Amino acid sequence: MRTSFKLWLALTLCLTGAAFTAGVQAAPAKMGIVIMHGKGGSPTRFVSDLADYLSDKGYLVANLEMPWSGKREYDVDVSGAEDEVEAAMTKLRHQGAQKVFVAGHSQGGLFTLYFGTKHSADGLICIAPGGNVASSLFQEKLGDDVAHAQKLIADGKGNEKASFSDYEGSKGKTSVSTTPAIYFSWFDPEGAMNMVKDIRRLKPETPMLWIVPTHDYPGLKKANLPLFEKLPSNPNTRLYEPSSDHVGSPSASREEILRWTTEISSR
Repeated sequence: MRTSFKLWLALTLCLTGAAFTAGVQAAPAKMGIVIMHGKGGSPTRFVSDLADYLSDKGYLVANLEMPWSGKREYDVDVSGAEDEVEAAMTKLRHQGAQKVFVAGHSQGGLFTLYFGTKHSADGLICIAPGGNVASSLFQEKLGDDVAHAQKLIADGKGNEKASFSDYEGSKGKTSVSTTPAIYFSWFDPEGAMNMVKDIRRLKPETPMLWIVPTHDYPGLKKANLPLFEKLPSNPNTRLYEPSSDHVGSPSASREEILRWTTEISSR
């Protein structure tokens, strides 16, 4: 009788320990996320609800103001922007994040895609990405400015501030003041913000949440749905189509972003 009790006790403790261990393994890691706004925007506009929502859910959040904001006017080049995101990721890890994601809306979504071609993250979230400078529309609108920047660089004036144009479909052309070298780094049709080339260079091991709102600008929706099919094969890459317009897509996607990042972090 005593032997049977000892066997029962040992088995119970073993099963309890196994269950506890399984529970610990199944718990999602502490998550951090870098969030980037769209062209001419800021952290306090269309991405603020998403940032607040994830913060309330326990995420460590870095909601950045990027060089393409209304205030900054491309004050650093593409490499400088990469450094800003890397610094934010490092800070999140120092704060305790075990999994770190990078998310961006509109031009921030395109930069997220580019960032993933050169840097490591636990997942990338492209929300209604836009701003492909290699498109025929951008070349039509900004081709003269790009050529002017190239000439100034060739003349040895690449670091002297000048006036150039930016373009956004809903607003048209706007003026920005920056150096030719910085401007060209952002608007070179063969450079960092060439969306098709970025997709080809993307690391296959990095999962992607590709968000295309159902009521996005027609041109973006027409381009972004087929582009999803060109993403590198990854079993955790997903397409999400919230019922939203372009500016509302970060808020409309917040529950799916929560679900997807939790799923990735639990693996």
